[in-house]
Amino acid sequence: MRGGGLLVAGTTSDAGKSVVTAGICRWLVRQGVRVAPFKGQNMSLNSFVTREGAEIGRAQAMQAQAARVEPTALMNPVLLKPGGDRSSQVVLMGKPVGEMSARGFFGGSGGSSPGKALHGGRQQTLFEPVLACLEELRATHDAVICEGAGSPAEINLRRTDIVNMGIARAARLPVVVVGDIDRGGVFAQFFGTTALLAPEDQELIAGYLVNKFRGDVTLLEPGLDMLRGLTGRPTLGVLPYAHGLGIDEEDGLRVSLRGTVRESVVAPPVGADVLRVAVCAVPLMSNFTDVDALAAEPGVIVRFVDRPEELADADLVVVPGTRGTVKALAWLRERGLADALARRAAEGRPVLGICGGFQVLGEHIEDEVESRAGAVDGLGLLPVRVRFAREKTLARPVGEALGERVEGYEIHHGVADVRGGEAFLDGCRVGAVWGTHWHGSLESDGFRRAFLREVAAAAGRAFVPAPDTSFGTLREEQLDRLGDLIEEHADTDALLRLVEEGAPKGLPFVPPGAP
Repeated sequence: MRGGGLLVAGTTSDAGKSVVTAGICRWLVRQGVRVAPFKGQNMSLNSFVTREGAEIGRAQAMQAQAARVEPTALMNPVLLKPGGDRSSQVVLMGKPVGEMSARGFFGGSGGSSPGKALHGGRQQTLFEPVLACLEELRATHDAVICEGAGSPAEINLRRTDIVNMGIARAARLPVVVVGDIDRGGVFAQFFGTTALLAPEDQELIAGYLVNKFRGDVTLLEPGLDMLRGLTGRPTLGVLPYAHGLGIDEEDGLRVSLRGTVRESVVAPPVGADVLRVAVCAVPLMSNFTDVDALAAEPGVIVRFVDRPEELADADLVVVPGTRGTVKALAWLRERGLADALARRAAEGRPVLGICGGFQVLGEHIEDEVESRAGAVDGLGLLPVRVRFAREKTLARPVGEALGERVEGYEIHHGVADVRGGEAFLDGCRVGAVWGTHWHGSLESDGFRRAFLREVAAAAGRAFVPAPDTSFGTLREEQLDRLGDLIEEHADTDALLRLVEEGAPKGLPFVPPGAP
């Protein structure tokens, strides 16, 4: 029997589609519904490796956890990983198939061909495989909650759309549009989004969800009534602004992170001191969610930085992953951060490099794949030489470090030849400088505590890790909070009817429609 479904679209990027989708998944699974998340096409530098070795968007992995199911490539069949403003690596069913320009992918010409899987690189050729993945999920679940991308009213891209109204029309999915009222203009966004869609698309727009509302909801109600009068569609909930969720973002490309402090639990340190962590906001930063486990620790303050003077009072500096290792290396040098990192290493002050950050700390990089820059000198802080291979490493390693069991995941083209130092998670350590390709290692509680004790000792801080912080438990609590937001502030009866029965018949057309 084919399961029901719903598409969560948004008036803009970052309107809250990912967290609303996760919240609906968690609410449904608590009702005993077998539910799965789905996003046909995702653009993100935050990705995850499934147990079968497939790379998918980290947001979809988070949504799968919300649904209490194992993430698979079916949940995110197309992943675009930006390598700059105009090109992306195309990941199809969890495996990279090539680089492509935006024009080439969305329907123009240009860019290198990513192989036969794309049949010339046109986005629309992926429509049938994407739809097949959705139908396979619907065949094995009671409900599939789909997330759109950007806005469904991007009329310049509608012809080749495989993630918003294109998939909704093909699968006859009802659509709920989410708007971020904290940014302002949400009524115009809801109305304009609907009015710019073709009549056939408008037939599926079943209602709206207001996200990130602060204040007295009764002040909003006259506007909601007018919106219904103008569009013939109800607002299905007003979700309040929720602080401290810390749920995985789609990517770090759209937002400047300089000076941003990662949201974390509000708790004092266990010891006498806090521990300050500075994360270098390198270009094309990927999987910056690696530091979320640090931010979850009481007394650990995590901040993104881009100036050398901002490293001065840091007890630990993290050089995170990046989709542009050579570009990040040049950026660190141009900003004076490379010299600051070298000084820290010479003084025995802690530095941690993860994935691309590990690679830049090495002695030498040979890259004919990602940047095609050839031979480049690294920072020389670790005895490692890196060669970029065309085949991407996608793995879920398990190991031991600092006497503790560690789990992680690997996503990289760079192959590290470690020529010295102390072994550390398939990377190495020299003094207070650590490097590893393993993402997610800090989510292993025992290892994180042991690592922070080493950092505190090297930094001379009277910091003591909390003995009972469980990152997995905190993540579950966050997902439950999302489920609570839906249960308490959305019209769940209406949402369930949409999932089971589809969009109601006879929804009015809002002119002018698509041009």
